[in-house]
Amino acid sequence: MPPEPADMYTVTVTGTGTSRVAPDSAVARVGAVGRGVGVAEAYDAMSAAATTLVEVAGRHTEERRVASTGVAVWPSHDHSGARDGYEARHSFSIGCDDLAAAGTMLGELAGEVGDALVVDGVALEVTQDHGAGAAAREAAFADARERAAALARMAGAGLGAVQSIVEGDAAPGPGPMPKMAMMRDSAGGLEPGEAAVTVSVTVVWELVH
Repeated sequence: MPPEPADMYTVTVTGTGTSRVAPDSAVARVGAVGRGVGVAEAYDAMSAAATTLVEVAGRHTEERRVASTGVAVWPSHDHSGARDGYEARHSFSIGCDDLAAAGTMLGELAGEVGDALVVDGVALEVTQDHGAGAAAREAAFADARERAAALARMAGAGLGAVQSIVEGDAAPGPGPMPKMAMMRDSAGGLEPGEAAVTVSVTVVWELVH
């Protein structure tokens, strides 16, 4: 009878790797607000401001990147709680593939929409990782191998052949907070900072005694 195969012992380790990349696009969440004694007056004022907002945005991004996200009208009140009219708001999400264009757009919106403009926030995004995903993947595998080798030494063994590899999803780390850099010749620019791309891999190695 042929000899039975010896039991194979393995070690399973999950490694994590992170690489950093500069965001290359921006999404601005803005709104046009109008106020008036009545609903119609507030709505008309809002509509005029929204028209200007869309015109300005169109100079710096594609039409398809300018999207309405909501329209609302509500009663407004003074400091004593008495109703003093109505407010209307048209909210937009505006995507720009160029950070410089996004900064210029925000400056022009402030100048041309004026006090009717509301800026809820600006999110910076990574649309091209420029190799960050591959670098994070290599770092994750190296981390897993280092951890596995340390465990193998504790068991008085070495690492043999890889038995399996399972990759986790690549995921961006916490989004960078945009900073408005005030400049003399414009309303401001967006500083991209960095975003983290993280990859995890789970690897099973054979233990060799």
